[in-house]
Amino acid sequence: MGGRLGVVLAAGAGSRMGTPKALLRTQDGEAWVALAARRLAEGGCSDVLVVLGASADAVAACLPPGVPTTVAARWADGLGESLAVGIRTAQVHPGRPDVLVIHLVDAPGVTAQAIRRTLERAGDDPAALARATYGGDAGHPVVIGRAHWNGVLAVTSGDRGAGDYLEEHGCLTVECGDVADGRDFDTPEALHPRTAV
Repeated sequence: MGGRLGVVLAAGAGSRMGTPKALLRTQDGEAWVALAARRLAEGGCSDVLVVLGASADAVAACLPPGVPTTVAARWADGLGESLAVGIRTAQVHPGRPDVLVIHLVDAPGVTAQAIRRTLERAGDDPAALARATYGGDAGHPVVIGRAHWNGVLAVTSGDRGAGDYLEEHGCLTVECGDVADGRDFDTPEALHPRTAV
């Protein structure tokens, strides 16, 4: 038992993007949600879980067969609610993972190398707490050991995620800007910036 459970937070409606970001596709035609799940597996997660919300059926249909999903019924409350659902699901996961590896569906530039590096630095200790940074800016993945799950749940609600908890509990930072692009994309303009003429 034990191991690493990768959790893709893919519940948002993408109101500023005009569509759920989980449904966006790479130039190769791979849905962002499938890309995120694949990167977690390639980066060293023994299992992957996808938290769905808006357009849950359509997003689930983009995943390869056999990828487990759970639905955040109150996904519209914000990212914190999706994170809480992911943690609660992990608490009853049959594999009893020691660490969660949290990844966002709207950060397609996060590579397996970045995930692997963050995991290697964090280790499989249930007390692990680490996050990737890009040029010093906080990003994903975030590694949360089992010992911290209840603490994160206690402060997570609505659109409030684990950021404050990580800072207060001495989260290890792992610079990954040399192997990945940690940006998350919220608007069509961010995805396709206009070049000045």
